[in-house]
Amino acid sequence: MPAKDDSSDKEKCLDLFLKIGLDERTARNTVANNKVTANLTSVINEAGVTDGCSRTVGNLLYTVATKYPANALPHRPTLLQYIVSSKVKATAQLDAALSFLATTGMENLDLKTFEEACGVGIEVSTEDIKQAVSEVVEENKVTILELRYRTNVGELLGHVRKRLPWGDAKVAKQLVDAKLYELLGERTAADDEKPSRKKKEKPAKVEEKPAKVEVPVFPSPEEDLNPYLIFPNPEENFKVHTEVPFSDGSILRCCNTRALLDKHLKATGGKVLTRFPPEPNGYLHIGHAKAMFIDFGLAKDRDGGCYLRYDDTNPEAEKKEYIDHIEEIVQWMGWKPFKITYTSDYFQELYELAVELIKRGHAYVDHQTPDEIKEYREKKMNSPWRDRPISESLKLFEDMKSGLVEEGKATLRMKQDMQSDNYNMYDLIAYRIKFTPHPHAGDKWCIYPSYDYAHCIVDSLENITHSLCTLEFETRRASYYWLLHALGIYQPYVWEYSRLNVSNTVMSKRKLNRLVTEKWVDGWDDPRLMTLAGLRRRGMTSTAINAFVRGIGITRSDGTLISVERLEYHVREELNRTAPRAMVVLHPLKVVITNLEANLAIEVDAKLWPDAKADDASAFYKIPFSNVVYIERSDFRMQDSKDYYGLAPGKSAILRYAFPIKCTEVILADDNETILEIRAEYDPSKKTKPKGVLHWVSQSSPGVDPLKVEVRLFERLFLSENPAELDNWLGDLNPNSKVIIPGAYGVSSLRNAKVGDNFQFERLGYFVVDQDSTPEKLVFNRTVTLKDSYSKGGK
Repeated sequence: MPAKDDSSDKEKCLDLFLKIGLDERTARNTVANNKVTANLTSVINEAGVTDGCSRTVGNLLYTVATKYPANALPHRPTLLQYIVSSKVKATAQLDAALSFLATTGMENLDLKTFEEACGVGIEVSTEDIKQAVSEVVEENKVTILELRYRTNVGELLGHVRKRLPWGDAKVAKQLVDAKLYELLGERTAADDEKPSRKKKEKPAKVEEKPAKVEVPVFPSPEEDLNPYLIFPNPEENFKVHTEVPFSDGSILRCCNTRALLDKHLKATGGKVLTRFPPEPNGYLHIGHAKAMFIDFGLAKDRDGGCYLRYDDTNPEAEKKEYIDHIEEIVQWMGWKPFKITYTSDYFQELYELAVELIKRGHAYVDHQTPDEIKEYREKKMNSPWRDRPISESLKLFEDMKSGLVEEGKATLRMKQDMQSDNYNMYDLIAYRIKFTPHPHAGDKWCIYPSYDYAHCIVDSLENITHSLCTLEFETRRASYYWLLHALGIYQPYVWEYSRLNVSNTVMSKRKLNRLVTEKWVDGWDDPRLMTLAGLRRRGMTSTAINAFVRGIGITRSDGTLISVERLEYHVREELNRTAPRAMVVLHPLKVVITNLEANLAIEVDAKLWPDAKADDASAFYKIPFSNVVYIERSDFRMQDSKDYYGLAPGKSAILRYAFPIKCTEVILADDNETILEIRAEYDPSKKTKPKGVLHWVSQSSPGVDPLKVEVRLFERLFLSENPAELDNWLGDLNPNSKVIIPGAYGVSSLRNAKVGDNFQFERLGYFVVDQDSTPEKLVFNRTVTLKDSYSKGGK
């Protein structure tokens, strides 16, 4: 039989999606995704708009199709009617509705509470928004006048949103822009200048291939192999490692002389020395875990040492908070630095070597502006000051150091090769002027070295044997060796490896900083972030993270997106062995045991570990079984079915570790729909053997509620596997990435749990005690669910 041609079906779907107002690009991308196509088609049919609708309604329907919580599907038709009737018409309203429904789940939907939660019936006029914008701008006027057009508009809009949560965000943005123009007038050239920050030279653009998403497979035995065998020994570092071609046809073959290598080996005793060189301008993320594994791991494997070196050449971007965090998180990850140093420790040596570079004719003082430098580089033109006399550059560089030259009026540039095919040989900047005190070096310096100048020299000064970095720096290898050769100093072995890219997140510090500063997340340690502080707060262990990194390997294959499920697999593997079991009910439904006395409690033994031996008392904890217990609301339904193993009227289920119970009566509220409680009888003989096993908690004594805890359920922060590729990456944030359940019940044995303690809540997943816990109320973060699709070979 010939294969079915589905092109006509796709054309029909495309036509349907265009009818609801999707732009053609979005519609075609949707048709290419079978899952989203099926969801959107169902949503359009449920909404009854197969003949078309307004673009506003269509965009909201598309959001429902891509972001609707799966645990609340019965309520989707209701939400769609609110959208079609324009009762829910703003993105903010829809986000609130989706969040509300995710928390509601399968429970009955209270329409009044739902409407209040998402602002149904609240009309926000343009005048209302205009008034709110005026108030916000007035309150922040001093800051706005100081920062001018560098003002954080997102923060202003956030204040407007707090006043008018259901206002039109687009209108608010237009009004804020208009108000800023009214207050500040036309933009000036100064407004368009970026704040002084350390800029690293970008390599020449190459055609980017779309990231491949790694398909989960069974864990392989690669973890048993030594990943560091690929690296040479220090005494082998006399061979030609890199060739640097010049535009005149000559080739620089970079290698150490025998004398330089012997001097190096004498200083190090032949030991391996590596360095982990983070910039203290943000928190470390999981990509840094791979860098640490390679840098510290190689040194440990060869019985050497790894420096923790802060790359602190930009005083404006660095904070003591970040420095302290980096040192603490490196230790948490299980690594011990050989020595903690700062690039700023070498400012004097770096300055002296810059003077030597000028004397050797390999550097000059330049007066071009950043825009002029960019233009000349694009045209491969030499700076007008490139051939100024050495004596003149020496005098000007001394004036720069002495503070006699204005900031931005001069730089020291390396005289490399402006006609090279490698962009990173276009006379890179070595020094720039910044009249900013340094957090580590104080106010001694007003000139600061660039990364391209400093990092290779400090590698040499610290006698680093293996300088390891990510593949994006590969094009800088030529500049690295050119500079060390020009100065005649020791050259470390350089090797690049692929970056660690994980799905459903962003790793760029710029993007992470924006998520934090614009309050899309709750700080650098938000459990939804892939920062190491966030992963730790979520309950992931350093050993699991290192096992994940080791399993990936030290490869040079770039562009692969590693599924986050692979990380979760390693976390489950560890927590399954180390996390004691407990029982927690997220959405409690009261069950009254009618054939058990109200003042009687039977103690039952529950296992802390699945393989607990009966004669090991330490492997069990006690649970009181009283006449009032609580089960998950989702474990009861009014209509039974063959494939359902929960509780239903007239049906039995086993309370884990305790007794079978049978539902005998259901108590409903006045609306005859809401279930207030159920009545049941227990079987003290345990002769009945129902299939369903339920987790539960009970009252410890008559009328006393179980231990009340708050539970936070975390999902992927982004809906797409690779949000970094999206123009509107913030629009891809998962509205259900964090769901707070304030009224969960837990067994009393959890009462003494401490911050950082891990547990497996039976049938629910792995959880950790959060730092927001108080003596009055424990807070638990879900680390991962029990489900593991990675080791089963699928997603």
